[in-house]
Amino acid sequence: MTALTLDLTPLMTLTREDFIRLCAANPELKLERTAQGELIIMAPTGGETGHWNAEITTDLTLWNRQVGKGKSFDSSTGFSLPSGSDRSPDLAWIPIEKWEALDPEVRQGFLPLCPDFVVEILSPTDSWGQTQAKMQEYMDNGCRLGWLLDPKTRRVMIYREGQAPQLLEDPEMLSGEAVLPGFTLPIRKIWSA
Repeated sequence: MTALTLDLTPLMTLTREDFIRLCAANPELKLERTAQGELIIMAPTGGETGHWNAEITTDLTLWNRQVGKGKSFDSSTGFSLPSGSDRSPDLAWIPIEKWEALDPEVRQGFLPLCPDFVVEILSPTDSWGQTQAKMQEYMDNGCRLGWLLDPKTRRVMIYREGQAPQLLEDPEMLSGEAVLPGFTLPIRKIWSA
């Protein structure tokens, strides 16, 4: 279940438009594209990772319904980042103002923006270093808060706008801080479920 990265430059430059057509022709695949035009083929997650993703997505969505401050997205949502890459974080959130600024037709495709909040959950075959680089890419593109979750070791790397990442060992609770005011995630309880 390892992600594969294909460098297509010997044959072609994979543009954003090409990538969107490729995704439409292969809806059963989860694909991403780097800013350099490399194609990343993502394998489906295992049961545990999918369960944790569903639990965290549910908590964020329920919080968001109560406060009505934005839109939350699951791992099947594509974002076209300002750097030129196209990514699908495990979980994402944007403020309602960003959503309302998008033309209704634009909302149907990959969203042309970087989420304000992202979560990546490390699968057993994912690389900590590669996923850290992906998190940094989100931050470099305007993300304000990110969580890199490693369920196996129960460590969490918190990414905050304009700050160095912070590593937490087996935290009980995570906070949405100023980006998601009032949102807390009982991460230790989720990992134990």
